[in-house]
Amino acid sequence: MIRVDFTKLRILVVDDNAHMRRIVRTLLHGFGAREVYEAEDGAAGLELFTSHLPDILIVDWSMPIFDGIELVQMIRRPESGVNPYVPIIMLTGHSEKSRVLRARDAGVTEFLCKPISAKALHQRVLNCVLHPRAFVRTKDYFGPDRRRSGAAAYSGPERRVNETVLIDSGVDRIRETVNQ
Repeated sequence: MIRVDFTKLRILVVDDNAHMRRIVRTLLHGFGAREVYEAEDGAAGLELFTSHLPDILIVDWSMPIFDGIELVQMIRRPESGVNPYVPIIMLTGHSEKSRVLRARDAGVTEFLCKPISAKALHQRVLNCVLHPRAFVRTKDYFGPDRRRSGAAAYSGPERRVNETVLIDSGVDRIRETVNQ
């Protein structure tokens, strides 16, 4: 069984609801995480992101100043100078397919619906650490590969042309948290 040492992860939780931040922080501490930072809106989240360089972001969709989607889009800009490869878990009470697709297309790595469970949060964090996704750059998108299947050898008519898959050197730091 593969175990993840959560004590080595820096996690930023961005949510305008103090109660939700406390729930997420308590669960993360229960998993063993010690460096959990919190922000109450997108602007404060971006500021903490640039100063603390977290390994994983957990971002609420609906927030003042700018929402979770806008925050994700700002972070995913390769020219931003910060880590655009950071895994981002979108946390929201809206689970409509259109929202899931919009979050995916903005560059979200994982999607988690409220109310959350410890098991679901734990699984999303493990997915980010144990199964990091390659990043893709096209003219319209930069972010984690949106395809979940392992069919990398696909050569059908809907195959992307001229795509560049980028390897994240920051993933190595996260992978160091894996103990066998």
